[in-house]
Formats: sequence, structure tokens, C-alpha cells
Amino acid sequence: MKIFKWLAALVVVILLVLFVGMPYMQQQTKKHSPEKISSFQQNGLDLEVKYSSPSKKGRVIFGELVPYDLVWRTGANEPTTFTTKTDIKIIDKKLNAGTYSLWTIPGEQSWKVMFNEEIPDWGVTVLSGGKETTRDEAADFIRVEIPVKKLSEPVENFTIDFENSKQLNLILSWDDTQIVVPINK
Repeated sequence: MKIFKWLAALVVVILLVLFVGMPYMQQQTKKHSPEKISSFQQNGLDLEVKYSSPSKKGRVIFGELVPYDLVWRTGANEPTTFTTKTDIKIIDKKLNAGTYSLWTIPGEQSWKVMFNEEIPDWGVTVLSGGKETTRDEAADFIRVEIPVKKLSEPVENFTIDFENSKQLNLILSWDDTQIVVPINK
């Protein structure tokens, strides 16, 4: 009988953590890294990026807070998602219509950018203390490498946006770093 009471108590604690604790923690982290949406609708394209935007707060971002040569969830909280309603090309690689998680591997000279077919609930594992991502490399649909552009003025909040001048681009900017990902029809 004691074991049954102990197991029942354990189940109650686990359910409380899952249904009360985790949503509370997620809500708290979003206060510091609010959710943002960037979209582009023009020339038959309908694109959207959803991400959480952390702040610089005087920290050195790339190479320290976000280590070089390791997978980054590309923002905070849940993985960043990229949605296209039509088939497009990222540089010269076809990306089918759909929603993908967007992951990066920042480097000093270039970044690897991955569009992944799986969208996990959270971007990092709890047991790793946030150091390991939940990305499944086997689910990468495409991977491209993009050169780094150094900015003269730091960007306080991590930003993802679309820019359409002569070329449609997905722009990722934070601290003194920017990458420009070309998008083609």
C-alpha cells in the first residue's frame, strides 16, 4: 500500500511539472525574448518566419553566448519556424511548400543554415541546461552556407526579416553580425 501511495504522489508531481511548471517557465522566458513574426507577401510568394527575439544586454553574442561551430536554435524558446506556401529556392536548393524549423551553425566567417522538416516543442533539451538542441540532423531538408557580414553598429535585439530590393533575402541580424539568405522562385 505504501508503494501505491508513493507512486501516486510521484505521478501527481510529474503531472504538475508537465502541465503547470513547464507552461509557466515558457511564459516567463518569453518575457525576456518576445515572440516575433516577419512575413512577405508579393509576386505570388507568401512567406512567414516566427521566432523569439532575445536581447544583447551588453553581452558578446557570437563566439561567447552563442558558441561558434555548434547548432543554435536561431533565437530563443521554441525553434524558429519558416513557412512558405509555394515551392521556392534557397540560393539554388529547392525548398518545397511547407513549414520548417530553422537552425543555424554560426561561424566567424560563415554560417550554415538548415531548414528542417521536424518542429520540436522546445529548441533545447532541459537536461543539457540549454546547451544541446532538439534538432534531428537527419530531418534537415536543405542546408546552405552563408557568408557573415559585420555591422558597424550593433543590433540590440535578434531580428529576422525579409528584404526585397533586386533580390528577395531573409536577413538575420544580432550584435555586430548579419547574414543574408537569398530566396528565389
